[in-house]
Amino acid sequence: MATAVIEGTRPHFSTEGAHKYDYNNLTPYVHPPETKADLPWSELVTLDLEDYGRPGGKERLAKQLEHAVHHVGFFYVKNFGIPQDQVDQQFTLAKNFFELPESEKEKHEVNYAAADYNGWRRPGRAVSGNSRDNIEMYNFAKFTKDFEGKYTHPDLIKAHLTEIETFHRALHSNVVSPLLRLFAIVLQLPDEEYLVRQHTYEKKSEDHFRYMLYYPRTEDEWKAADYGKKGGHTDLGTVTLLFRQPVAGLQILGEDGNWTWVSAQPGTITVNLADTISHLTGGWLKSSVHRVVAPPEDQREYKRTGLLYFARPHNNTVLEPITDSPVLEKAGVKPRFEKLVTMEEWVRAKQTLQLNPEIAKKRWAERGDGTVEVLAGFRDQKYKE
Repeated sequence: MATAVIEGTRPHFSTEGAHKYDYNNLTPYVHPPETKADLPWSELVTLDLEDYGRPGGKERLAKQLEHAVHHVGFFYVKNFGIPQDQVDQQFTLAKNFFELPESEKEKHEVNYAAADYNGWRRPGRAVSGNSRDNIEMYNFAKFTKDFEGKYTHPDLIKAHLTEIETFHRALHSNVVSPLLRLFAIVLQLPDEEYLVRQHTYEKKSEDHFRYMLYYPRTEDEWKAADYGKKGGHTDLGTVTLLFRQPVAGLQILGEDGNWTWVSAQPGTITVNLADTISHLTGGWLKSSVHRVVAPPEDQREYKRTGLLYFARPHNNTVLEPITDSPVLEKAGVKPRFEKLVTMEEWVRAKQTLQLNPEIAKKRWAERGDGTVEVLAGFRDQKYKE
């Protein structure tokens, strides 16, 4: 697989300004050491996407995926056609972005009231246990005409925006689209492009690329936050891509009711299925329940930096189960909403809860049974701690 090549030019800076943001003038990101703790690690399948273009490769990969997408909701991919040095550069940009003064970052802050996730999201917005969260984010919308000029960026990001776009598009073409074809094969759809056509890059959708940072906490702070154990959730889109980083903390809730840890596999992206692909299959493709908990003690002093990509279908996609899948027909799947719901409506409903703690607190308390109606009868829930 080859990295996508995007035509474009860098924003205009003076020679001095452009030089300031060259990589040799930025503090490079260095991964923390891996944990030596003996943890119950998840056993996840790894898809080698180098096999994708070979004769029979898609069918072999789909066979590998059958159990994972129905029962687990997590797996790894490797050989996805993006050179490691480009991945490393994105980690370096993330590190240097988060080290900017708050006064600079807040010029590009998320519009929380509008449930718009793009831009800078400050730490401490949500409550975990008896503590505010320790998470900072910066989200990039798709690089398409629908979002052109809508969001501003600090000069550091502007200086590298063309290569961020290249990276953004490469994740979609090299990872998301091939996976959608594999899902179609698993579902035995007569047209393996069915899901791809719902997720084209140029048509409006709420995909975004994210820089994410978890700050270290003291023991007292972790205790107040219940060590992150209350944070079980599902993602709202189609799939989430997470680049390998070694600070342990990500856990999956298995069908046996136990939490296991996701390990840092060199040269991989961790993929988890999310709500939308589950809605489109009446729950047959599994939206995985996961959380991020306190790292092992030998890693608690380190920041946990993440690069993620969240894929979503077009905003006008109706979230009804696919009708021409023999697999879904045999399973007898049913719609998960009481009326027709579009992706745009689903995104706004779930992100309203995610971005506005006071609204979420009130809505979760309405029935007092550990569930909340997100939209049209579909309820989210609290998960095992």
